[in-house]
Amino acid sequence: MDKALVIIPTYNEVENIKSVVEKTLKNKTFDILVVDDSSPDGTAHLVLELMETYSDRLFLEQRALKEGLGKAYIHGFRWALEKQYDFIFEMDADLSHDPKELSPMLAYLKSDYDLVIGSRYVDGINVVNWPLSRILLSYFASMYVRWITFMPIKDPTAGFVGYTREVLEQLNFKKIKFVGYAFQIEMKFKIWSKGYKFKEHPIVFTNRVLGVSKMNGRIIWEALSAVLILRIKSLFKQTQ
Repeated sequence: MDKALVIIPTYNEVENIKSVVEKTLKNKTFDILVVDDSSPDGTAHLVLELMETYSDRLFLEQRALKEGLGKAYIHGFRWALEKQYDFIFEMDADLSHDPKELSPMLAYLKSDYDLVIGSRYVDGINVVNWPLSRILLSYFASMYVRWITFMPIKDPTAGFVGYTREVLEQLNFKKIKFVGYAFQIEMKFKIWSKGYKFKEHPIVFTNRVLGVSKMNGRIIWEALSAVLILRIKSLFKQTQ
């Protein structure tokens, strides 16, 4: 039987983690790995309590330092491959990604796609409760990434993503350079560059209700400069 895992990185998500775990695990197909970067608000402690109810489907990895989104996901990828999962997903802890979309996204991976992206922009602009300034920044950042890299992905910064085991096995995690917002761009760029088949699945992205967003304009602008680095390296065939 194919095994599917949802990796949820957390830092100070105690207000959201119970809800996202319960909503996700309603679907018996999926397990969850929470990768917590030593949240001072007790997120990991709450996950440990939930594990008493979901002992065979909910897992926790605690990291000593807050090193960024990319490092947390790579930690989760390595764990997932070691545990022999066939399909591995990234999903935010704040319910901006609807767990109900996991099933149709998994169906693509079980067909002939290697990468599936929960896309805000493949079918118009599907974002709820973001200020207009942030919508415009995100949308035009996505256009900029496509223009620089030539990737035909309409939402290259998306954080709701699924991979086949085979795709992750072909990546050299030590050569993933970026750890913040740019991590999402780098992963898609390297997978696309290797010729893997991808699918953008339209989703509605809903801004968090509880907790504090980790995103800000500075992080986005840093990611945009990283795009140039990716493109230049690809021209010199340094992308792995």
